[in-house]
Amino acid sequence: MWYQRDDFIWNSLVAFAIIAYLIIMFNILIDLFWRDHKTSGWIKAVWMFFLVAVPYITALVYVIARGRGMSERAHGAAVAAKRERDIYIREAAGHSPAKEIAHAKALLEAGTISQQEFDELKAKALG
Repeated sequence: MWYQRDDFIWNSLVAFAIIAYLIIMFNILIDLFWRDHKTSGWIKAVWMFFLVAVPYITALVYVIARGRGMSERAHGAAVAAKRERDIYIREAAGHSPAKEIAHAKALLEAGTISQQEFDELKAKALG
């Protein structure tokens, strides 16, 4: 009975260590190959070799040595993704009701449409 519980605790700790290392390693790989464009290929290969040969120590050294740059690159990537998402949303959404009403008002003032057509466009824009 005691053996099984100790075995479960040990296996849980080992599984936690492996999963934690994999998460850290994938973050390091993403930083090296997708975000860091200034580091040469040879340096990237050296980091990869040591990540495989001495995994935990290399991951710790990488985070200590390049942690600030890693976080700056991650922040820059997040800001760029947000900017692209906002542009896409603006393009997909089209004009806002206020812009459509202002455009219809300009057409009314120019005499292109009548008051009745303006009221119809306004009602359509408001929903």
